[in-house]
Amino acid sequence: MENKNLANKVKELRELIGYTQEQLSEESKLSLRTIQRIESGQSIPKGDTLMRLTKSLGVTTEYFLIEKKNENKGYLMLINLSALFFIVHPILGLIIPLIMWIFGREKIACVEKTGKQIVNFQLTWILVFYIVLAILYVSSEGLGGDLGLIFNINFTLLIGNILSPFPFLYLFNNGVSYQYP
Repeated sequence: MENKNLANKVKELRELIGYTQEQLSEESKLSLRTIQRIESGQSIPKGDTLMRLTKSLGVTTEYFLIEKKNENKGYLMLINLSALFFIVHPILGLIIPLIMWIFGREKIACVEKTGKQIVNFQLTWILVFYIVLAILYVSSEGLGGDLGLIFNINFTLLIGNILSPFPFLYLFNNGVSYQYP
């Protein structure tokens, strides 16, 4: 819990109710100096002090202890659009959303879930991409023996039937994973 966040919550709630620091001090039976230290962020109320504040202000302890995350729908849209960096390079389609997820998951609501979905999705598509590339490489080299018969696929058939739906499936699945809070 951050001192400034709690201090701001106490001060905003006190002002919303219409108490002065002196009135809150009388109501909570805490010293005026304690109220001033809490509101300035110099001290964190614990135990009995926190219970007295919550009772005086008419809230639960969860109100002070649970930090509300910022709801930034623009950031959610950017993290989803960042997955399109796969166009530049498939690995960038994973790295950019991963970085955005790591930096935004603590501060912005819904980034944790959305980021996990995007990173898992990107990782899956990268694996599929490189597996298909390996199959293309093996089929174009033409291995000898039984393995060569298995992988000796007509190159144009492979490109037409396997790779052509990838961009459409990718864009469809990426669009489906986009979520607002």
